[in-house]
Parts: sequence; C-alpha cells; structure tokens
Amino acid sequence: MSTSAPAAAPTNAVDRYFKISERGSTVAREIRGGFATFFAMAYIIVLNPIILSSAKDMYGHQLDGGQLVTATVLTAAFSTLLMGVIGNVPIALAAGLGVNTVVALQLAPRMSWPDAMGMVVLAGFVVMLLVATGLRERVMNAVPLGLRKGISIGIGLFIMLIGLVDSGFVSRIPDVAHTTVPLQLGAGGHLHGWPVLIFALGVLLTLTLLIRKTPGAILISIVAMTVLAVVVQLVTDLPAAAWGLTVPQWPGNPLSAPDFGLVGQVSPFGGFGKVGVLTGVLFVFTVLLSCFFDAMGTILGVGDEAKLTKPDGTFPGINRVLLVDGLAVASGGATSSSATTCFVESTAGVGEGARTGLANVMTGALFTVSLFLTPLATMVPSQAATPALVAVGFLILAGSVRDIDWSDFTIAVPAFLAMVMMPFTYSITNGIGIGFISFCTLRLTTGRARGVPVAMWVVAAVFVFYYAMPALGLT
Repeated sequence: MSTSAPAAAPTNAVDRYFKISERGSTVAREIRGGFATFFAMAYIIVLNPIILSSAKDMYGHQLDGGQLVTATVLTAAFSTLLMGVIGNVPIALAAGLGVNTVVALQLAPRMSWPDAMGMVVLAGFVVMLLVATGLRERVMNAVPLGLRKGISIGIGLFIMLIGLVDSGFVSRIPDVAHTTVPLQLGAGGHLHGWPVLIFALGVLLTLTLLIRKTPGAILISIVAMTVLAVVVQLVTDLPAAAWGLTVPQWPGNPLSAPDFGLVGQVSPFGGFGKVGVLTGVLFVFTVLLSCFFDAMGTILGVGDEAKLTKPDGTFPGINRVLLVDGLAVASGGATSSSATTCFVESTAGVGEGARTGLANVMTGALFTVSLFLTPLATMVPSQAATPALVAVGFLILAGSVRDIDWSDFTIAVPAFLAMVMMPFTYSITNGIGIGFISFCTLRLTTGRARGVPVAMWVVAAVFVFYYAMPALGLT
C-alpha cells in the first residue's frame, strides 16, 4: 500500500479544497485510487439490474433491465460525486447489495414497484433526520475503539470472502442444507480453469507490487489481468458461465444510449395502502436498519484504513458524510435503483493511496462516462478486479488487529464476534448487531454497565427487536 507523504502546504485551489497535501496524498494517488475503486465495484452495473429485474411486484410487473442499468449508474455517479465534493472522503456509493434483495423479494411482491421504491425514499429521509438531530453521529462516536477495530477487521474479512467467492476461487456447495460445510474450494472441491488462474495470478501480482511499494499497484494488477483475460477469452472462447457475470471481451459496440424511464417512478406513501401502516413502518425500518449500519461499518472501516479518524476513534466532518449517505439512500429510491449506500470496495482506492474526495470525483466521473459506455465499463471480469479485495482485506486486518485490547474480554469478545459474523453471515449489519448486543450484555453481566454510553444500549435494544421480529410475526 502506498505510504502517506508528509503533510505539506497546499499548492493550488484543488489541493486546498480537498486537503490533498494535508492528508499526505497527491493528485496522482487520488486519480489512481478513483480508477481502482471504480473497477472494483463496476460489477454493480451488471449485478443490481439482474437482482431487481428478476423479481415481480404484486401486479406481476418486472423492471426493465436496460432502464435499471441507467438508473444504477446514474445514482452511483451522483452519490459518489456528492460524497467527494461535500464529504471529502474516498468512499464511493452505489446500489447496496442485500438491501436490493430486501426490496425485490420482501417489498415488491406486496405492492407495486413505485410503492416499494417509495419505502426506500422514506428510509433515506429518516436517515437524514437522524443526522440532523445528531443521533447518528452519537451512535457512531459511542462505539468503543476496540469494537470499532473489530468492525474494521470484520469488513476486511468480509471483502476478502467477497473476492474469493466472486472470483470462483471459493464457491457455495449446491446442496448446502445437506452438507457439513457451506463452501468449497473452486467449483467442485478443486481449482481448475483459466478464470481461477487469472484470479490467482492477480492476487500474486497485487501483493508483490504492494510489498515492493509500487505506485498504482492495485490498478496495474486490474488492468494487466483484464488484458490477460481478454486474450485468454479470444484464444479459448470459453463459455460465458466460466467467467460469471462479465465475459472479458471487447464489445461489438462500446456505446449505449441511457434510458431514464425509471427515474421519478416512485410513490412514497402508496405502499401503506397495500400492506397497512404497521407493516409499512416495519418495511421502512428494515431498509433503514440495513442502510444505517452497513454504511456505518463501511465508513468506520474505510476511515480507519485511510487514516481519517483521530486517535480516539472520532471522524472529523462525519455529519457531512452521513448526510450524503442519507441523500444517497433516498436518491436510489427516486431512480428505482434501490437504496444506494457506501461501498466497502472503496478500500481498493484507499489501498492505492486515496485519502480525499478527489478520488471520488474520479470514480463518479467514470460512472458518468459509463452511462454511455456501459458495455466497455462491464468488460472487466470479476477475476481481474477481486484480487484487490483480497489484498486490501489483509491490509485492513494487519493495520487494526493490534489496536484491540485482547486482555479486556468485554471488548475482545464483542470485537471477535463482530469480525467473524460479517463473513460468516455475509452481512456487515449482522456483525455490528451481534457485536453491539454482546458488548452491552457482557458489560451488564460483569458489573460494568455504568460506563456503557446510552446510545449503545438503544442500538443494542433495536437490534434485539430486529432479530426478534420473525418470531413475533412482524416480517
């Protein structure tokens, strides 16, 4: 990973606005970081439309795939640029995985698509209300430093697992309900095929370049492996299924006209008439909880990795970051691309040395261009981009594990649970929830409850209710 340069006096207006020199970065690093983040998360351009277009609302209507591509890219570009200019952090945003499944499989079948997206808009406004009242910042600042580091490590392990799964290096065992383990090496318990080899070579190249402190290590690896993948596909003509979502081949026509037909197709309160007020409120709460804590974990994790947090764990200017996140959730609903949230793949850019919002400006610009070049933007296969996630996952763990007080079990155990539950349940929210609940419980049972911030008790109680909702018949 690039080392931070000593703080220097700003050299121009851009440097001064984004605090590039102050944070020990350079324009070149920010640009490289912006590219790396874009390529690491470009899969969302393909994946989000697949998830949403595969579901039907209560009337049997499906969303158009082409319009969903435009909506996904448009919202990612807008939110990422906004986070860069207002929040001044290298945290890109796009349609959140997990919450889009909630929208597609829980909300839409009970109402129309505009009604479901209206619930997302309401969740975004609630997030902004929590920011305005200062509650969201108090919750984030109330998290003990050791638990925050556990959350960061959990995110590192989580994105490493994402990289391994998306590349095909690790896969789900099909009959998971009847086997002793849910995952296996490769597609059948062993590694084979060109795509897996390209991923393995990408990991080795990325780590080698990082160890040698080569500028642009992650981006160089992504570009090099993409070129290799294109050559392999040209020579071998592998079936599309061998690569997954993206086949690495030059598109016949790299240009595509955006279709904005879904933008504005939203009904904020229509869903309440279909499912009732209580169920509607619970739907909004479910979307809110996922967006709130997924983003919180990502912001804390990326902030720690980018050295943007203070020694006491606080994050200067966090309210601006949280406000943009709330706007992003609402804008995702307004464009029918589902809730937009902070992407953990931003760590790929941070690994390149990105420390400011200028990296986001580059990532947002690339998303904007991809409105018209979607076929070209989606030619990077996951096997070329995911080695960055594996490498960055290690870097996050190496930089955070030593900061946890392992001698205090009331901190160490919750931190451990948070870090392992994220990859094991494939959810940042679950890791945070179990970490919060176990921290408050252990402090209570060991007679140290008085030192626990009120915000931690409130959030832990919310999580207990959230996990109890199915048993109470409220989902």
